Amino acid sequence: MNKVVLLLGSNLGNRKNNISDALHIINQKVGKIKQKSDLIKTDPEDYESENYYLNQGIVINTYLSPIQLLKSLKEIEFNLGRTKDSSDSGKYEDRIIDIDIVFFNDLNFLSNKLIIPHLAHALKRNFSKKILHQLS
Repeated sequence: MNKVVLLLGSNLGNRKNNISDALHIINQKVGKIKQKSDLIKTDPEDYESENYYLNQGIVINTYLSPIQLLKSLKEIEFNLGRTKDSSDSGKYEDRIIDIDIVFFNDLNFLSNKLIIPHLAHALKRNFSKKILHQLS
């Protein structure tokens, strides 16, 4: 069983429902949610936007590998209406839902599509550090 920390964010549409829908699908199809942070309102970081975010962190237990997990999370994002991925376009933009893998056990993992730990969330972004502190 793998212990994984995920960070969810939404800044388009009904943000609260987008995150709630994603949490439900994650819990049903990806891994059982063991812990949740508070849902917090944040400004976009690393790009300009008029739209605020709602963000939440969770801890799940899953049997999926890092790549299997990434694939499942991207499918959830797509099914909830996200059509563009920043890893493809090379830039950040507004999104209905974003689900990032921050930590996966104590694994250090590097591929073209996935880096674990997610260093921007773990070390740089203030809202992420607040959320991660709640989950520790």
